[in-house]
Amino acid sequence: MPLPVPPPSALTDAYTRLGEAFGAPAVRELGPGKAAPEGGGWFPAARLAEGGAALDAFLAWDEAQVLRDYGAGARPDVVAGFGLHRYAWPACLLITTPWFLLRRVPRLPVEQVAFHRGLGRMAVRTGVFACLPDDPAATLPGARVVADEEALRAEVRAAVAEHLEPVLAGFGPRMRRRGRALWGMVTDEVVEGLWYVARLLGEERRAILELELLLPGATKPYTGSAAFRELAGPDGAPLPTRDRASCCLFYTVRPEDTCVTCPRTGDAERVAKLVGAAAN
Repeated sequence: MPLPVPPPSALTDAYTRLGEAFGAPAVRELGPGKAAPEGGGWFPAARLAEGGAALDAFLAWDEAQVLRDYGAGARPDVVAGFGLHRYAWPACLLITTPWFLLRRVPRLPVEQVAFHRGLGRMAVRTGVFACLPDDPAATLPGARVVADEEALRAEVRAAVAEHLEPVLAGFGPRMRRRGRALWGMVTDEVVEGLWYVARLLGEERRAILELELLLPGATKPYTGSAAFRELAGPDGAPLPTRDRASCCLFYTVRPEDTCVTCPRTGDAERVAKLVGAAAN
């Protein structure tokens, strides 16, 4: 029997567009008082933050995937890093997408979010959100009006930190990383997640400008800035890239294959990768 569909929220339009960008539903909003789903492939974020059996089961998927796709296992800390990336990337989009598209910033403690490991979908129970004074949603229940765009950016940074800080506490010991290194990963998830979605929506340039304002550097607990820069393509056309604040350690699995924004990837190789990706 299908679950009842809750009425639209102040964030529904943003989550709908996010799903359309991916060609499939990405976010399921839960009705008032509904607990985050658990079991059947669903992992509540609060259980992952505990770092116990639920996190063991969550990371078993990554361990099996590495072995299946690359023919060899990865170190436990590398597997944990892959698992955190696969959770944090969509979790950040729950907050950054409504900000980017609607200028609304939800507060989503871990108790209000779950992730479906196989489908890559999120379930959220929305409620409190920040918005600007001229937003029509400012009169809705749960709305918190803030003064201006910079105050709204501060809400984005605070909302992401509120959600991911307990998650980092669960994953961190498995990854053998602490404070600055973990928050460097979060910085990268915030930037690269929205950057990717904005390209799908045809708004890459605006996203780059917005992310540079969101993370200019020295915005603790985040590590570094959005760090965008441009390279020249073979025809002289600009190719946007950035330098990650962290390393995902994928090179420990396949040394010959690094990410295009990896600190280990030189500019000539980046250009080749970017041009190749655009041609496909």
